[in-house]
Amino acid sequence: MKRVITYGSFDLFHEGHYNLLKRAKALGDYLIVGVTTEQYDESRGKLNIVDPLDRRIENVLNSGFADEVIVEDHPGQKVEDVQKYNIDIFTVGSDWQGAFDFLEQYCQVVYLERTKNISSTQMRERGHSIIRIGVIGSGRIAVRFVPEAKYVSGVLVNSVYNPHLGSAREFAAQFELDMATNVLEELWEEVDAVYIASPHETHYQYAREALEHDKHVLCEKPLAFSRREAEELFALAAERGKVLLEAIKTAYCPGFVQMLGIAKTGTIGRICDVEACFTRLTPPDLRERTDRKYGGAFTEFGSHTLLPIIKLLGPDYKDVRFDSILDENGIDLYTKASFRYENAMAMSKSGVGVKSEGQLLISGTKGYILAESPWWLTQYFEVRYEDPNKKDRYFSKFLGQGLRYEISDFVYMIHGHQGRSYKFTAEDSIAIAGVMEKFLEGRLHGGNMGAQGL
Repeated sequence: MKRVITYGSFDLFHEGHYNLLKRAKALGDYLIVGVTTEQYDESRGKLNIVDPLDRRIENVLNSGFADEVIVEDHPGQKVEDVQKYNIDIFTVGSDWQGAFDFLEQYCQVVYLERTKNISSTQMRERGHSIIRIGVIGSGRIAVRFVPEAKYVSGVLVNSVYNPHLGSAREFAAQFELDMATNVLEELWEEVDAVYIASPHETHYQYAREALEHDKHVLCEKPLAFSRREAEELFALAAERGKVLLEAIKTAYCPGFVQMLGIAKTGTIGRICDVEACFTRLTPPDLRERTDRKYGGAFTEFGSHTLLPIIKLLGPDYKDVRFDSILDENGIDLYTKASFRYENAMAMSKSGVGVKSEGQLLISGTKGYILAESPWWLTQYFEVRYEDPNKKDRYFSKFLGQGLRYEISDFVYMIHGHQGRSYKFTAEDSIAIAGVMEKFLEGRLHGGNMGAQGL
């Protein structure tokens, strides 16, 4: 008897799950299916599980293919089970290609091609459907998005758009997507939502067109380069009943949310100053160093450094001043944005050609919070006080590339739950767009101070 084993969450059971079990069963004579617990799913980064464990087990049994169902609840269990049950073949979907090759020392490992075009499958009695997401743009950040999306239950990235069809086709082939196109109308027909990862200056127009076609929008930062454009997009989203979310991943990460919560409890007293720095030495031939209109340090990383300032001190600053060190082509290599509030101050520092210590410092009347680089991937921070021997240390998980957290909240909100919307609100996005607008106005009129020829 040839014994086969496979694993999965099997949440919101659909045709793809059914076909996977059918193919797994066809590999041998006896199929064992491991169904993961909610706790284990969360620990390995799988978010937004909807169905309880007993229902997911029931759905697997009802498929008629499983001879035995077991529960997976801890790391290392796959190795244990393969040996315990004398497994001949271990199998999972092809989206995990290579991830389980280490099991080849115990049994044969088979990656089964996933079922395409399952996105229209309606979920059973709950009325949930799998959210079909199309990616607009196929560059560096888009490449990170698709692998992260598979960790969010109820999501299927099924298509990609790029004005350059060859780039779209390469991207679709890399991630086994159903469709690649350079025609937006074709994309709208295939998706319920879009993730916009195109060049900065195209974000507003793509977001607007998507909302006009009644699609939910998750848009990379910056959402817009003016306050008016951001307000217009959120008004359109509200009118159409769609979710519009700006994808500053830090805003949705558990550690960052926890840090803001502690800062706002009064633990460090009244917050008087916020200093945030994000720099990276970017090669001179990349967009950030060559686009004279939309490139540069502040447009690239300013959204990140503005995030804690706006979240902690609010949008109603009294004044902002920009000081920049410029490259020969006029692009800012390094920019400081200095804010003055009624009873507080803040500074944002961003760089693409100057390197500095990338920390976040929140200063209060009773102490301060320090998150060292890379604070935008918040895993650890300290609360420090006048007494140098007194320190409160906080640790938090940051899984994968971190994009799964924003995708999770996006899906949660699409399903009508607004409980996570506080993490990054429309008002926050609009405020950041307003600061970007002031910066670009200064660049246009020569208002930024800088040193040429560096």
